[in-house]
Amino acid sequence: MNTRLTRRQMTALLAAAPIPALPLGPALAQSALDIKRGSGFQPIPIAVTNFGGDGGPQATQIITNNFRRSVFLRPLDAATFVEKATNPEAPQMDQWKMVNAQFVVTGRAGRAPDGRLKTEFRLWDVTSGQQVAGQQYVTDPNNSRRVAHIVSDAIFTRITGEAGWCDSRVVFVDESGPKERRTKRLAIIDQDGANIRYLSRGDELVVTPRFSPSSQDVTYMAFGAGDPSVYLLNIENGQREAVGNFPGMTFAPRFSPDGQRVIMSLSQGSSTNLFTMDLRSRATTRLTDTAGIDTSPSYAPDGAQIVFESDRGGSQQIYVMGGAGGGAKRISYSDGARYSTPVWSPKGDFIAFTRQKAGQFGIGVMKPDGTGERMLTEGFHNEGPTWAPNGLYVMFFRDQQGGQGGPKLYMVDVFGRGEFQVPTPSFGSDPSWSPLN
Repeated sequence: MNTRLTRRQMTALLAAAPIPALPLGPALAQSALDIKRGSGFQPIPIAVTNFGGDGGPQATQIITNNFRRSVFLRPLDAATFVEKATNPEAPQMDQWKMVNAQFVVTGRAGRAPDGRLKTEFRLWDVTSGQQVAGQQYVTDPNNSRRVAHIVSDAIFTRITGEAGWCDSRVVFVDESGPKERRTKRLAIIDQDGANIRYLSRGDELVVTPRFSPSSQDVTYMAFGAGDPSVYLLNIENGQREAVGNFPGMTFAPRFSPDGQRVIMSLSQGSSTNLFTMDLRSRATTRLTDTAGIDTSPSYAPDGAQIVFESDRGGSQQIYVMGGAGGGAKRISYSDGARYSTPVWSPKGDFIAFTRQKAGQFGIGVMKPDGTGERMLTEGFHNEGPTWAPNGLYVMFFRDQQGGQGGPKLYMVDVFGRGEFQVPTPSFGSDPSWSPLN
């Protein structure tokens, strides 16, 4: 059994000790505002020095790569560094002003006398010349990558004022083999593509995996011997169970914000409607009753509303209704466009979606009332958005046109400033980003 500690358990195990730092200063406070600027936005230049110790090179690389994909922080090229710091001591600020660094990270990661990994970092504000953050962690060496992600989150949050995202995972559908006979398996990776682990054998078709709020369970749809059904899978012990025994096809499952229910579509005859199942009592509740197809439901963070796609008006559009069902309001209105796979941001401020228009499949966001629609990326085939736990990034999959190509995972920030491929061993689709816990 491969057990992953929750973020809270991991933090307790780390035996973390804060390294005293000064309060938030004017320069740092101003940096936190830069993240929301429009056309005048510039990423914050930060120097990640080479961490000392035998674990230092890996920690330096992971932290630097996280910042590079963050969009909001811009790690400077180490080749330009005048000072070659390899320990957490105070840097020479004049040296870092020469390379236009606004912040400098120093640190060390190595074995302590008892064999455990000791990692420490300090964050320095070049303008004030003061340390503004610092932490020391002691843990099992097997947790070295997670510690580097936790350090990345601590620094990102201190500079931007936003929650972190680096210590998170992604469950997705791993696709391998010839295009005509793809083997599809559930798989899980760290958000940077490392530490892949397969959750299914590939003997049945699996789609739309979704994390629970606790990150310990996944719900997904599988095409087995009978009707396609929704399942729950504990990703730590491998225990699987079907969600109900419905006479028809169930699909597009997703957890409620409290993790106590699963909302899904149930196809009966020519219509498809939304239902919820209470995971404790197994009682089901019907939320919609139309002759069309209602699917891809997603709760608002507080559970008070549900966004979903429906063709009840003649074409695929996005609708919002109350968390208990009832009347729904259409919120997507771009001329000649079809919308699908809506998903509510964990911050509650946006809904991400797939839009098909003029032969292009794009990933976009809009406010919950349908205003402020903007596209983050468009192309031959982009689909299946999922939100980072801090609501600043969207991951999706993109299928390449022609040949034996297949889908790959990508992430883009919510402002569309930067896009990056998420490395996977083979093809990948249907990503779902985990919460931070």
